[in-house]
This record gives sequence, C-alpha cells and structure tokens, in this order.
Amino acid sequence: MFTGIITGVGRIAAAHALGSSSTHGKRLTITCPADYLEDVSLGDSIALNGACMTVTTLDAPAHQFTVDISAESLAKTAGLDREGPINLEKALRANDRLGGHLVSGHVDGIGTVTRFAQVGESWELRVLTPVALGKFLAYKGSIVINGVSLTVNQVADLAQGCEVSINLIPHTVENTALSALREGSQVNLEIDLIARYVERMLTAPAQAVPSAPV
Repeated sequence: MFTGIITGVGRIAAAHALGSSSTHGKRLTITCPADYLEDVSLGDSIALNGACMTVTTLDAPAHQFTVDISAESLAKTAGLDREGPINLEKALRANDRLGGHLVSGHVDGIGTVTRFAQVGESWELRVLTPVALGKFLAYKGSIVINGVSLTVNQVADLAQGCEVSINLIPHTVENTALSALREGSQVNLEIDLIARYVERMLTAPAQAVPSAPV
C-alpha cells in the first residue's frame, strides 16, 4: 500500500528488453536521490509513477536499483518503457502518516493531459480519463496521477471521456516529476479505493447469504 505522497524523484536511466518478442518485458534501471535507498532491501515494493514494482537488484552506493516489468504491465501503464524522470514512493509502513489517501499501486487506466498551464502562483492540470473511469471521479474526490495523490476540482463528462481539472501548488510541481508533463502527455491513473468498493456494492447482483452449517 502507498499514500500518493512522493518521497523522491528518480530517473529511468536504462530500459533493457528481457527478450526478443512483444511477450517479453523489460528491466528498468532507476537512479534516485542520494541516501534514498538506505532503508530499502531486495524484494521491497516501490511505486514508479504510481505502479507498484519489486526491487530486484540494489546498489545503494551508486544510488540505483532495478525492477523487472512484465509485458502486461508495460501495456497497461505509461512512461515506464523508456528513459526519463519518474516519481518514487516507498511502500507504506504501519506507523507512517497517511498524508495523501490509501493507494494500491495498481494502475486503472491511462489518461491524456489536455492542459498544463500556470494560473497565478499555481498550475492547472487537466487530464482526460477513459470513459469507464468517469463514474469513480467526483468533485473534491481523490485521484492518483503518476503516483501523486491529488484532489479533483472539476469534473466534465465528455463523449470521449471524463476530464478532471486539478490545482497543483508550486511545491507539488517542484518536488515531483509532474513538472515534465505537457499537453498530450500520457499519465497513469488510479481511482479512489473506497469508490471502487462502493461501485461494486451498488452494481453486484443480489445473492442469498449462505446459511451457517448446523
């Protein structure tokens, strides 16, 4: 589990194919800030742009680690197949502050940035999400964009999808890889965990509760 509060901005330094066909994934080499890996061990979970991955090799003195990402994960995410800046978050500990909201690290869909512009001292970020995710998005609700827990300020249901508008304070822009976004950029999306279960409870077919054995 994660919170959507970014703990470091790293970089995909290399992306090597694990095979010669489209059924093979890639091995990503991630560089990160100094001392970021001091409390990280092999097998730990780290979210990369919101996608939970497992540390497969670790070189703390060189400030880098690797993850293996499957072809399935590559097909369902954006920005994890090539070099570039990336948001990092270590897995939530039981005694950590929950500064954002409960995040699973599972990408629900890919959105497209339709606007990223400065408004006053802040920035407006608009993202067009897939139609299927629209029912999970609400005014003042939560959404994860490239691993960052954000609050939705506006929702517009369009024929081509649901467009959400988000206000980014300067601190968020300066301390995450969201600063690299441009109109047309693709981003990883995760819907609110509670909204996911509410939708299931409302739409699942009614079934009789099995009686307890005598």
